[in-house]
Amino acid sequence: MIQAIGLTSVPRRNRPPVVDDLTFEARPGRVTVLLGEPGAGKTSALRLMLRLDPGRGVALFRGRPLDQVAHPTREVGVLLGDVPGHPGRTARGHLRMLSAAAGVPAERAEEVLEVVGLSGLADQRLGGFSRGMDRRLGLAAALLGDPHSLVLDEPARDLSPRETAWLHGMLRGYAAQGGAVLVTSHDAAEAARIADQVVTIDGGRLVADQEAAVFAATRLRPRVVVQTPHAGRLAHLLTNGTDAFGAPAADPSLEVVHEGGSRLYVYGSSCAAVGEAAYRHGIIVHRLTEETGDTGPVTPLRRADGRGAGAYEGAPGAPGEAYAPDVADASATHDPEAFTSPSVAPLHQGAAHHEAAPAETAGEDDPEYADRPAPSPRARLRAPSPVWPLRYELLRATGIRTGWVVAAVALGVSLVGSVLLARIGGAPALRLLTGWPRLLPLPPAAFGAGLLGALAFGQEFRYPALAPDAGTVPRRLGLLSAKLAVTAVAALVLALSAVGLDSAALKLLFGEAVLAVPADWGVTLTGGVTLTLGCAWAGLLAAGVFRSTFAGLAAVLAVPTLVVPLLGGVLARPAARSLMGLPGRLRAAAVVQWPSSLDRVFAAALRVLSQPVGWALTVALAGLLGAYVLTVFRGRPR
Repeated sequence: MIQAIGLTSVPRRNRPPVVDDLTFEARPGRVTVLLGEPGAGKTSALRLMLRLDPGRGVALFRGRPLDQVAHPTREVGVLLGDVPGHPGRTARGHLRMLSAAAGVPAERAEEVLEVVGLSGLADQRLGGFSRGMDRRLGLAAALLGDPHSLVLDEPARDLSPRETAWLHGMLRGYAAQGGAVLVTSHDAAEAARIADQVVTIDGGRLVADQEAAVFAATRLRPRVVVQTPHAGRLAHLLTNGTDAFGAPAADPSLEVVHEGGSRLYVYGSSCAAVGEAAYRHGIIVHRLTEETGDTGPVTPLRRADGRGAGAYEGAPGAPGEAYAPDVADASATHDPEAFTSPSVAPLHQGAAHHEAAPAETAGEDDPEYADRPAPSPRARLRAPSPVWPLRYELLRATGIRTGWVVAAVALGVSLVGSVLLARIGGAPALRLLTGWPRLLPLPPAAFGAGLLGALAFGQEFRYPALAPDAGTVPRRLGLLSAKLAVTAVAALVLALSAVGLDSAALKLLFGEAVLAVPADWGVTLTGGVTLTLGCAWAGLLAAGVFRSTFAGLAAVLAVPTLVVPLLGGVLARPAARSLMGLPGRLRAAAVVQWPSSLDRVFAAALRVLSQPVGWALTVALAGLLGAYVLTVFRGRPR
C-alpha cells in the first residue's frame, strides 16, 4: 500500500508550487497510473514521495514513511528516467554493485536478469544498450531488493510497441502477485489499457481519482481522424450537409473538431460514413482512420470541507457524495488472463506465487517472451550492515577500467621521473623515490591518488547508481566512510607501489649506489605516503561537496599551489610553544600502554605535520570534511 497525503512542493521565486496538496493511494494487487500532461507535476510528486525533494506532506509505504523503513530497497523499487549506470560497466557488474549496496546476495543479479530477459546480454556494456534494454535493466535494478511496491516514472516513454507490450505484461504480472504498482504516464489511452486505478493531476493538483472502467468511459471517446486539404469544407458538409433530395443529412450526435491545418477529428461517426460523404462531394482524403481520442482532464475536484485533502466532491460515487480513498478494497478490475508476463521475482516470504502464462499481446509470441523459471522464494533479507557500503564501493571502483588506467599512468610517470632525476643527480631522497621533479606541484602517485578520490564521488554524481535520478546522490556518512577507507587503501598501495617500482628500476639501471638510504628514511617514507593519502582524501571530499570530478582535482592542486604558500608564511614565524615530547605524554596518559616502537611512528608523523604541506593538508581536509557533513544534514528533505 502506497499512500500520499497532502504532498506540496516548495514554491520557487514567487511561483505556485509544482505539486499542491496532492492526496491519493496505490493499493496492493493493482496498477495505479498517475496521469497528467508534461509539466503537470508527476515526476515532482514521485520525488516528494521518495523524499528526494523538500516539501510538505507525507508518503506512507505500508504505513511508514520511507526514511523510517529499515530496508528501503525491500519496500520499494524505483525507476526515474533512464538507468544512471556507467557506460563502461556491464549489466551484470552494475546489478552486482547495487546488490552489494542493498545487502542482497550477488546471485540475485542473475535472477532478475533472467526475469527481465537480459541474461544473454549480462556481459554487454551499458553504453551499447538500446532504450528498451536500458528500461529492462532499470526494472531489474528496481526488483533487486524483492520489493513490495514499484514506483516507475514514464516507464514506457520512447519504447517500441513490442517493448511496451512486454512492459505492460510485466507490471500486470507483478501486481497479480500482490505488489502495489505506481507508474506515471501522459497518455490516457495507455493508462486505460494498463491501470486498475487512474489518478489524474493537472497543475500539481488532483483532478480525478477513478477506476479504470469509469476513466475510460468518461475520458476516452472513439473518433475518426481525417486528413484532407479541404478540411474546412468537409467539416461544414459533415455538420450542415444535405442528402441527394436536399433534406438535412447531418447526425445531431455527430461532432467535428477542426484544430487548424488539414486534420479533422469526427466524433459519433465511422470511417465508412465520413468516406462516403467526402466521395459524394468530390473531396480528396489523404488519411482516414479510427482511434480512441482523449477528451482532456475534467474539472478539478473541489474540497468538500473547504480544508485539508481528505475528501473531495466530483469523484466517482453518488452525486454530491464526498469521496475519500478507500483502503479496504484491494481487488483488481482487470482480468488476470488479459495481461500476463514472464515470471516475476517473488515479492516477499510467504507471498502467493503464480505461474504466468505467455502474454497474448502483440509481439510477445517471440521466443524471447517465453516462460522463464521463476526465482525460488528468498529468505528474509538481513538487517542493514556497515559492510554493505564497503562492498558497493569496492565493486564500483574495480568494476570499470578508469581507476586501473589512472593507477597505471601514475606509476609510469613516476617511474620516468625517477629515472630522469637519478640521471641528472642531486635530487633529495623523497623526490628521487617518488619521481617528483620540482616542476610538478605534486608527486605523480599523489596526483593519481587525488584523481582516484575525485572520481569516487565525481562518478557518483555523473552516474548516480544509488539514486533514482541524476540530480541526487545519497550522501550518507556510511557511504563516506566506505569511500574514505577504499580511497585510503588505494592511495597507500599506489604510493608504496611507486616507491617500490622506482627503487627496483633505479637499482637495475644505476646500481645500489644511487639508492643511498637516508638516516631519516622512516620520516621520508611516511611523508610521501601521507602526502598521497591526503591528496586522495582532499579530492574525494571536494568532489563530494562540489559534485564534480574537476572540483576535486582543483582542490588537490590548490593544496600545494595556494594553501601551502599561505601557511608557509604563517609557520615561518617563531613559535612560542612546541609539540616536542608529545608521544611520551600520550604514553603516560594512556590507559593501555602501546609498544615503544609506536613512539617513533608518532614522532615521524609529527615531523611531517610540522611541515607546511602537512599543515595545509590537515586544514584542507578538516574544512572539506566539515563542509561535507554540513551538506549531508542540509540536504535532507524535511
